[in-house]
Amino acid sequence: MADQTRSETRLAALRGAMDAEGVDLLALGPGPHMKWLLGFQPHGDERLLLLLVTQEGAAFAMPALEADSAGQHTDLPMHGWTDDQGPGAALDAALAAVGGQGAAEVALDEAMRADFALALLGRLPGAAHRFTESTLGRLRMKKDEGERAALKASALAADEAMRRAFAAIRVGMTEAELGQVIKQGFAEQGASLEFCIVGAGGNGAFPHHQTGETRIKRGDAIVIDIGARLGGMPSDITRMAVVGEKPEGFDEIHAIVDGAVEAAMAAARPGVPARAVDAAARDYIASKGYGELFLHRTGHGLGIEVHEPPYLTGAAETVLEEGMVFSIEPGIYQQGRFGLRLEEIVYLTAEGPVRFSELPRDAVVVEG
Repeated sequence: MADQTRSETRLAALRGAMDAEGVDLLALGPGPHMKWLLGFQPHGDERLLLLLVTQEGAAFAMPALEADSAGQHTDLPMHGWTDDQGPGAALDAALAAVGGQGAAEVALDEAMRADFALALLGRLPGAAHRFTESTLGRLRMKKDEGERAALKASALAADEAMRRAFAAIRVGMTEAELGQVIKQGFAEQGASLEFCIVGAGGNGAFPHHQTGETRIKRGDAIVIDIGARLGGMPSDITRMAVVGEKPEGFDEIHAIVDGAVEAAMAAARPGVPARAVDAAARDYIASKGYGELFLHRTGHGLGIEVHEPPYLTGAAETVLEEGMVFSIEPGIYQQGRFGLRLEEIVYLTAEGPVRFSELPRDAVVVEG
């Protein structure tokens, strides 16, 4: 009943956003948008499966193979089709059921299959189309109390997995072996690993290093960027470890990156464009002479997906709002030496961002 009530509330909010934006019809394929709206997503493959929403109604064009299973999670009407029939008649019936045949402005799930989108648009000649950023996407960016609680619990599990990683680091172990410690640390808390970046020494200078068979040695700075899913929500955190003596200049770079985190957090306020947060971190690093070594955006949203809007880039037009959740993760990457990234996931309040993690950002020095 709670899931049904939440779904009805979100559907009403979606219709309000569609009305405000002049969107007549919104179409979703299986994926994160549908999961957010309904609390589940049917199995998706190459068979056309669309949820159509208008002010008049909501209905599925649904492969018959999936209807019984999906019907356990929703009472929305389903217009089914079989492999020998093809999806055309079901899609037409779903459009008619929601009064969408004359839609002039259509919002499309940006993650749906292109053939699904083209099948729909082919039935709406002359309709303008856009993606969901201003409607469902904007609603998803603002997390409710339940989502925030789940994100907090997931973040605390990541804190514990990070502590276990620090405790396990030994000279001679491979990045992959440390990754297994992290995976097990999550599993013992009931969380399933989403990703694990362990970048030792020079590998840390590759922001998306593929954890591998490089062996950890004394003097290595190690980037540890990890996340797992707990209670349906992911975590994402990056911290640094050093084995024995710190590399030359490490403390200076760490202080600069930490200062960039603080600068970005100070800039993040409701009403501020996301690009201003990116600029705060980037300008701080540039002022210290390392601007060209900050290779990526400052942050991304976190929710049902590990990477979702809002994106904190130099070109981001999104205006931050209370309730949004996003990462702040500047870095400096010195090829052939080491990389250094620090990442917080924050929830935006009227007073500014609040961290989910309870781990300090200090580098942990281990003897190994």
